[in-house]
Amino acid sequence: MLSNTCKYAIRSVIYLALNAQDGKKIGIKKISEDLEIPTPFLGKILQSLARQKLLSSTKGPHGGFGLGKDPMEISLMNIVEIVDGLDMFENCLIGMRPCKTDTNNQDPCPVHGQFGAIRQQLYNLFNERTVGKLITEIEKTDEYISL
Repeated sequence: MLSNTCKYAIRSVIYLALNAQDGKKIGIKKISEDLEIPTPFLGKILQSLARQKLLSSTKGPHGGFGLGKDPMEISLMNIVEIVDGLDMFENCLIGMRPCKTDTNNQDPCPVHGQFGAIRQQLYNLFNERTVGKLITEIEKTDEYISL
């Protein structure tokens, strides 16, 4: 459902929420190594998130990336919308016709009925789940997840 780029973006924001508190900045090489994401690819992802103010970035020898907002204010939907857009919530799952946006459609695609409810659940989940809530759950388990 989510692109690899979007998954990397979510992992990166969670990583920064865990490791870059109190205005601390983390260099892209460190993030890239820890998350095993190619540096040039990660750089593009982080810059797009910084342009939208989810992250802050500082250039220079002591520069790097940090969170641009409180983790409790960053929903998964914020990240998904920036990276992947909202197509999966607005268009047909199998690309036949716009299922959700065309409510007058008398001839929906073969998966419209089943996917409509799942689409709404995903939409609600991504809107309600914040990076802050995820961090709280990660810290409760004391397990290192492969971000």
